[in-house]
Amino acid sequence: MGIQKIETGHQDTVHDFQMDYYGKRIATASSDHTIKIIGVSNNSHQQLATLSAHQGPVWQVAWAHPKFGSILASCSYDGKVIIWKEGNQNEWSQANVFDDHKSSVNSISWAPHELGLCLASGSSDGNIMVYTMRSDGGWDSIKIDQAHPVGVTSVSWAPATAPGALVAAGLHDPVQKLCSGGCDNTVKIWKLNGGIWKMDCFPALQMHTDWVRDVAWAPNLGLPKSTIASASQDGKVIMWTVAREGDQWEGKVLNDFKTPVWRVSWSLTGNILAVADGNNNVTLWNEAVDGVWQMVSTVDS
Repeated sequence: MGIQKIETGHQDTVHDFQMDYYGKRIATASSDHTIKIIGVSNNSHQQLATLSAHQGPVWQVAWAHPKFGSILASCSYDGKVIIWKEGNQNEWSQANVFDDHKSSVNSISWAPHELGLCLASGSSDGNIMVYTMRSDGGWDSIKIDQAHPVGVTSVSWAPATAPGALVAAGLHDPVQKLCSGGCDNTVKIWKLNGGIWKMDCFPALQMHTDWVRDVAWAPNLGLPKSTIASASQDGKVIMWTVAREGDQWEGKVLNDFKTPVWRVSWSLTGNILAVADGNNNVTLWNEAVDGVWQMVSTVDS
């Protein structure tokens, strides 16, 4: 696998980059208040567009599933969530601006496409918002009030199929769950029930001793359990697992990186976890047959 260095053209720190579904374009988010769309091919890359509308650092970007068209979401220190839509090729416009949050929006996550066009956002105001597009093109919003009262740092959706359920069966209603991490050092699970989001784990998952910086719910692809990875300022990544609905989640330390851990990200199949830490290292981990997680690779920068 070759490594390609990409010049983003940003004037300040890049906080996030996300490859689109087909691996042809990257969206980047920066402290310079802009988002860049960059086309990538085998050995080359080119700047395709610059999206400017935020009035503060942009923390995260997220591509929607292509079945909904070419759509990108972004969130910023300015308290806004923006939905961008591509009309003509490389011509982007703001389709929606959500300003429900009262302070920095730190994280966004699109729901599995089976749930429709649906986005969760987490903010320093302590709240999580869930936005769902209606068939008439308007949006409904539900607030999870004071999800983490001292601030939400990260949100991640559960897969739409329950653990162990065969995707092909298609008989089950899709699962509507998400997890969040916060400045209260906890990870929480939320479930939509009768139009209201309620906490689905008691008590909150607490093994970290400092801010949870990121959470990532693993794709399950028919695996018999649910898995969430959480990364913290305390230097640890913790793997949380539960076998069946209603059981207690169990946490196990993947590794102590001895430096803040910023991001965790799963491969599409859910068997490899990428970890980005405060020493600018990215390491890849997978689970051995005996359930022990091992580092399989370091990504050289």
